[in-house]
Amino acid sequence: MIIQDLIVTPIAFPDPPLLNAAGVHEPLALRSVVQLVVAGGVVGLGEGWGERDVVEAMTCARDELVGQNVFDLAAVEAAVGRSISARDQGADTRLQTIVFAPIEVACHDAQGKILGVPVSTLLGGAVRDSVDFSGYLFYKWDRHLGTAAAPDRWGAALDPAGIVDQARTMIDEFGFRSLKLKAGVFHPDEEAAAIEALAEAFPGTPLRMDPNGVWSVETSVAIAERLRGTLQYLEDPTMGMAGMSAVAQDAGIPLATNMCVVGFDQIAEAVRTDAVQIILSDHHFWGGLRRTRELGVICETFGLGLSMHSNSHLGISLAAMTHVAAAMPRIDYACDTHYPWNGEHDILEPGAIEIRDGAVRVPTGPGLGVELDEGRLGELHALYTASGRTHRDDEAYMQAAQPDFVDVRPRF
Repeated sequence: MIIQDLIVTPIAFPDPPLLNAAGVHEPLALRSVVQLVVAGGVVGLGEGWGERDVVEAMTCARDELVGQNVFDLAAVEAAVGRSISARDQGADTRLQTIVFAPIEVACHDAQGKILGVPVSTLLGGAVRDSVDFSGYLFYKWDRHLGTAAAPDRWGAALDPAGIVDQARTMIDEFGFRSLKLKAGVFHPDEEAAAIEALAEAFPGTPLRMDPNGVWSVETSVAIAERLRGTLQYLEDPTMGMAGMSAVAQDAGIPLATNMCVVGFDQIAEAVRTDAVQIILSDHHFWGGLRRTRELGVICETFGLGLSMHSNSHLGISLAAMTHVAAAMPRIDYACDTHYPWNGEHDILEPGAIEIRDGAVRVPTGPGLGVELDEGRLGELHALYTASGRTHRDDEAYMQAAQPDFVDVRPRF
């Protein structure tokens, strides 16, 4: 039960040119893989952000973690806090939360392996045997800049017809029964037309869109009025608690967020101002699986809807998301996932985690129920090292194509 080692491996894997409010995804996405070695040869897995400051902070936590009991999560979190404070006494508390999250997942994986039970059991027990996910649609180029290669298998999606074609591929391959459009790229009227095209092409399919705060309050209200009765919810149309509250007064549809409420200290203000009606959890920046489940209880207490946010990720994160979602008594909407965009580059042994009929079955094996492909991990770490990448910069990559592009919000 005693932690003997912490191994942090930064990796890079191919990412399509997905457009968003900040710019466009670069050719490589960055992640980190945590291996927590426990006495007896048990290894717990976690997956987190791959930016250099996060990787370095996780790596520096090793000495404080060695000797801790893997079941004592309070002591593990305190050890992470000590290591970060020792590096930088003025470090943002958010860094500690982001660093702790994948380590906490690895602790849960190790605990489950020691006890022979799934992580969902450690979180109180699974209340569902599968978790619904939503098809995540993006405007995109057909290939990355500066390449003579053929278009990627998804092709371009730069207008409503392209988005509908992309959605059809998502549904055909993964069986998704709800769809989300990453907006904030083109004029809001064009993006509203894409939602209307989806509603016509896939009648009865729940739809949502996320402009990542790039609209003004006035634009947000106008688009909400246009799509009232079409959208299931509108995610972060404008920036900040005050802006979201102003939109909520006239939107006539629920507002969701993973931007203006990202910590427990922000929930009270969100409830008081009725700024959001749905919180999109994310164990990567809410502090792990246990805290994510606690968030679910708070949302239920205050009558807030609950779903799950996603960023570019691989299978360890998808497994963790599935376990915690399975253990939450109430999940109101299908969860987000980038896995269809990135899963072909996974570092897990095949077949452990899959999206079928728009859902992921909760793994029933010990811990997360997944196994690491060490060879693949080594390949993606070598790609990370060769790339020289240290952080994600969608804005700079977009500026290579559009020199006058600036990530300013609101923009419309």
